[in-house]
Amino acid sequence: MLINQSGILICAYNEEAQIDFLIRKILPHNPSEIVVIDDGSMDNTAVLAQQAGATVLRNRKNLGKGSSLKRGFKYFINKKVKSVIVLDADGQHDPNEIQNFIDTYERTGIPILIGNRMADTKGMPSIRKFTNTFMSFVLNRLTKIYIPDPPCGFRFYTIDVLPFITSREQRFAFEFDVLIMAAKRKIRIDSVKISTIYKNKQVSHVAPFRDSWLFTKVVWRHLFNK
Repeated sequence: MLINQSGILICAYNEEAQIDFLIRKILPHNPSEIVVIDDGSMDNTAVLAQQAGATVLRNRKNLGKGSSLKRGFKYFINKKVKSVIVLDADGQHDPNEIQNFIDTYERTGIPILIGNRMADTKGMPSIRKFTNTFMSFVLNRLTKIYIPDPPCGFRFYTIDVLPFITSREQRFAFEFDVLIMAAKRKIRIDSVKISTIYKNKQVSHVAPFRDSWLFTKVVWRHLFNK
């Protein structure tokens, strides 16, 4: 599979400081298309993304990352690309590592690949290391699969699996729910080592109490609803 057979999906909320630079770093890789879902940003994210060369789909208000991912997945399913590679808009993912996902898929045929930052956690905040380790433990208990970095937003999906794993969650719990559903459907999942990038004064869009509650609801649903 070549990168020009893959779509790039970026969900962005108030990322005007990063989005232009990110897109311009992706363009030399020649993907099929770069799509930015602007999730109700109140800054110039959408304008800068479009000027940089991306297709921009705008949510009229902030709906959450899960809603944006679902919109992006639907768009690419209709475009009939072979795969979708998802990156976060906040600069934590190195576009030069996109090819690592393509190469791993070519070698293994595994349709879902999740970035793994846990091989080198230098510079990673302690709370993030704890969260990643805890979520990995919970995922393993629920599904018997081991993914070191379940919250990582740098991901590869073949287009054919997307209709079977799209979650009803609207926010960050979406990406964890996707992994559980894929595992329960016996869809293979593996990890790809990526760089650990954390910048000073980086703003997190995670709401700790709300998203912890949503994560707990997802786990409860899979534990007790057959």
